[in-house]
Order: sequence, then C-alpha cells, then structure tokens
Amino acid sequence: MSGFLEELLGEKLVTGGGEEVDVHSLGARGISLLGLYFGCSLSAPCAQLSASLAAFYGRLRGDAAAGPGPGAGAGAAAEPEPRRRLEIVFVSSDQDQRQWQDFVRDMPWLALPYKEKHRKLKLWNKYRISNIPSLIFLDATTGKVVCRNGLLVIRDDPEGLEFPWGPKPFREVIAGPLLRNNGQSLESSSLEGSHVGVYFSAHWCPPCRSLTRVLVESYRKIKEAGQNFEIIFVSADRSEESFKQYFSEMPWLAVPYTDEARRSRLNRLYGIQGAVRTPEASTAWQEEQQLLQQVDQGPVPSVTTAWLGDPHPYCNHCLAG
Repeated sequence: MSGFLEELLGEKLVTGGGEEVDVHSLGARGISLLGLYFGCSLSAPCAQLSASLAAFYGRLRGDAAAGPGPGAGAGAAAEPEPRRRLEIVFVSSDQDQRQWQDFVRDMPWLALPYKEKHRKLKLWNKYRISNIPSLIFLDATTGKVVCRNGLLVIRDDPEGLEFPWGPKPFREVIAGPLLRNNGQSLESSSLEGSHVGVYFSAHWCPPCRSLTRVLVESYRKIKEAGQNFEIIFVSADRSEESFKQYFSEMPWLAVPYTDEARRSRLNRLYGIQGAVRTPEASTAWQEEQQLLQQVDQGPVPSVTTAWLGDPHPYCNHCLAG
C-alpha cells in the first residue's frame, strides 16, 4: 500500500502544526481509505467545509481512542474499528504560503507540503478537479476511486455508518417509484432488463435546456425503433415548481423531486458534483451519442447509462479511477 501512496503523495506530508509525517507510516497505521480534499484558503465554501469536515473526521477517528469493545478478553488483540482506517489529505491551490499556513493550522488531518506545487497540480489534473471544495475518496491500497463526491457523503452519512461508501448496485439505488409528467407513476422494478439513461440536469442551466431539446428527439427515435430503453431524470432544480416546469418538457421518467435522498444517492453513485458537467459516460446508442456531441458549446449536463439487470452500474466516473 505504501508504494501507491508514496507515488501519489510523495514521501512526506505535514500536520496542521507543521510536523512532517512519513507517508509510509499510513500503511503501518492500517489506513484503508484516503480522502483527498481539494480547496483554497480564499474560498468561503472551503472554510465552511473545513468546519463540517473536522466534525465528521472527529466522529469517525475519535473511535480510535476507545478501548476494546464489550466481551474482549484481557489478552485479546483489539480489532481495529473500520472507520479508524480513514485519513484525509488537504491538497491546496493557495499561492500565498502564509495564507496556506493559517488555513491548515486548525486542520486535524494531513496536508501536502506547500512547496509540493507540482505534485498538487498533478493531483488536480489526475482527478479532473474543476471546482472547490472537492472531496474524493480512494482505496488506499489500489488507488481506485471509491467515491468522487465526498461532500454528499458528509451530508448524507454524517455518522459514517456506510463507511467506506463504495458504489451500490444501480437497481438498489434507484429502487422506488418513478414519475411521468402526466402524474402517473411506476416502480423502478418495471424497468428490469432495460437500458437506462440517467439524466442529471436543471432548468436554471441554459446548456441543460439546450441538451434536453436534442435529447427529446433522440429519445423518441430510439423508442420508435422499438429499443428497450428509458431515461430517468434526476433534477438539480432549486424548487419543485421549477422541476415541474422543466419536467413537463420531457417524455421520459423522473425521480420525484421530493425524494431528495434518492437523488443524492444517484449523484454520489455517478460522481456528479453539479448539474453542469461534460458527458463522459459510454452510451449503448450511437444515434444518441452523435446527437449529444452536437451540443459542444460550454458545459453541458451529465448523462450516463446503466443496464438494469447487471449487479453493478456502468459508471465512467468510477471506472476511470
């Protein structure tokens, strides 16, 4: 494990107090999950995240101070509580060392040294970080991306009960009622065996609305061809009224706007960090892909596909890790 971590992070990290920590010591501590926190001292959202992340980190890592659980014999070796195996490393974009020092001083986790500017840039590029704050979780042994949107993990699982937050089967995450824009509903289980496109979009986003018009035409042609295909809209709208207005233009299904938990789980599953992302998912439908490629001005919504019948979703964001 230390080989991967040293290749990724270098030989040394630093604490908030400026003490150096050998990266290979993370392996000796049994760290199994690595969080990379990308941020900047000048960002107010990063300051807000640091406060909530510190509380989250403390709850998970605080268990390490506890002794053996009930029933442990006096001579028994205590089995490490899984959540203690998390470590977080701050990867800064700060250009001023004093500001960086002031920002990391109160962080209970580790940080890449300020001087490691080239390594920081490599990490930002490697994980395609386009907005801050960002938090991604990696398997500390293999380097595989476990969860690309750690911000939703903190919000949805503040006690860390779902640690280590790996992807769940699509059929499990999507399970529940889906809506038509005429008010009718059907269970997601009725789509078993279908190819399903998951469309992350929002009415307030102009590129989203442009893509929706193109996608409607593509969807109708695919359905007219008799293909076993469906689209599920996952809204990022700011109100239910906006959702209803936008959904009225769509001939496919949607996760109910009121089901915020399921919408959030789908965003986590596919690594969606906002409504405006370049579509990267492979699609089984060449016609749809060709039409999507025509919308190439500015950022566009994320479209990904899954086969509702396989044990795991097809997820380019996860596979890329």
